[in-house]
Amino acid sequence: MSTMNISLPDTLKSFVDEQVAGRGYGTSSEYVRELIRKDQDRQRLRRLLLDGAESAPGVPADAAYFDALRERTSRTQ
Repeated sequence: MSTMNISLPDTLKSFVDEQVAGRGYGTSSEYVRELIRKDQDRQRLRRLLLDGAESAPGVPADAAYFDALRERTSRTQ
């Protein structure tokens, strides 16, 4: 694992320390890693949503769609 040192103003360091103490993180590094993972997830979701918005329209998910889906799944069971 690589090491990265960051500088924070006192107010942010205090906030991180409070989060570590109050939310069950063992270290400030664990807290920061969790924030980074959540940001990665948010960026992935944003990309998926944008890709979906830019794609061609799909089949409408109406009652007929769900009826056909139920029919297909009942045949495979």
